[in-house]
Amino acid sequence: MFSGISPASLILILLIVVLVFGTKKLKGLGSDVGGAIKGFRKAMTDEEKAEAAQIGGEDANKDSAVKQSSDTSSQR
Repeated sequence: MFSGISPASLILILLIVVLVFGTKKLKGLGSDVGGAIKGFRKAMTDEEKAEAAQIGGEDANKDSAVKQSSDTSSQR
């Protein structure tokens, strides 16, 4: 998986990080990162929905314009 980093080294690094920062700070950091990712995903889906609605509205406008022009030409 990682070239040169053994599982024992990863465990040692994790242990040092926990000792330096403490579990409360790491828990807070994890929840902050999780909240940021959740907010980012929500913003992305909201933007996609807005684009889809805008594209759908443009298609409806095109359809109504085509229908109006066909109605006008049939009246002649």
